[in-house]
Amino acid sequence: MNKSHSKKTSHSTGPLWMQHWLLRLCEVDSTSGREDALLPLLHQLLTEMGAEIFEQPVAPGRTNVLALWGRPRVLFSTHLDTVPPFIPPRKEGHFLYGRGTCDAKGQIMAQLEAIRQMLGEGITGFAWLGVVGEETDSAGAAAALGLSDRVRDCRALINGEPTELKLASGQRGVLHLALRCHGKSAHSGSPELGQDANWMLIDWLQRLRTLPRLEDPDLGPEVWNLGRMEGGEAINTIPARAEAHVLARTLPHSLFELQAADLQPPGAEMERLLSEPADRYPAIPGFEQASMPFGSDAPQLRALIPDRMVVLAGPGSIAVAHTENEHINLAELVLGVALNKRLAIHFLKD
Repeated sequence: MNKSHSKKTSHSTGPLWMQHWLLRLCEVDSTSGREDALLPLLHQLLTEMGAEIFEQPVAPGRTNVLALWGRPRVLFSTHLDTVPPFIPPRKEGHFLYGRGTCDAKGQIMAQLEAIRQMLGEGITGFAWLGVVGEETDSAGAAAALGLSDRVRDCRALINGEPTELKLASGQRGVLHLALRCHGKSAHSGSPELGQDANWMLIDWLQRLRTLPRLEDPDLGPEVWNLGRMEGGEAINTIPARAEAHVLARTLPHSLFELQAADLQPPGAEMERLLSEPADRYPAIPGFEQASMPFGSDAPQLRALIPDRMVVLAGPGSIAVAHTENEHINLAELVLGVALNKRLAIHFLKD
């Protein structure tokens, strides 16, 4: 632990308090599957803030955390897990670097500091929810729906992700397809006796690349990524099998899966491993809105709110999330606090 933030101190001012706790949170490796490593620190932090704390076990080593201040009318949420590899935090000037600084432990601090300030101003009625597994299986978001009785009076969900302080206009769907080709093995010196599954797969993927891209004014373009590809058994053998995994960020009424099926070669097969629909979020007067290139737990978590009112917003940039250079500017965190306060007060007055 760095000496600069290991001392037991209240750090009562907002920026120093956030810096202190964000560095401590980021010192904990809570990559997906290890989220419970954060529990002792979260309990200390939320107890300091006077919260009523509930734990919801999701799986071994994975627990959702719900904190309440009074009868909640606004629910803040974000995720406890980070992507691997773990990168210890460091401070350089006004920047905090390390895994989770913006995605999403920075969101935790921007939300909790907003709650802390509003409580100090005599405003109450908040809940904060930290869920597990957002970066992998969204198991925490699915389980969190079992907490609906505790937040049934909430008017809105404010879900924290790095959106550069803009409100997301929605998010594209997610489609994970496995493409498999089956050929015939032969000696590499006699390729005419076999059928090369690798080339079959490459041709299939190339045909997919020529498809025109759909565009949506709120959600942006439909895109897909070739995430993993493998095939063959030996360099001197014509490969009899090849497989690729593609992930598409889909728009409403997407034709991508149908088109991929239409283009598949004879003897090939396609398996849908994950399909989540696109989601649109309401515009709020006085707040800038923009399309975002990433997904989140917001589509599932908005079901906790009776009328499904949801906001996806927070400080930091998705451009540095999941990278070796992940970071957030302290000034951005302060602006994130102000944004969260404005949003909460908007919904409390509604």
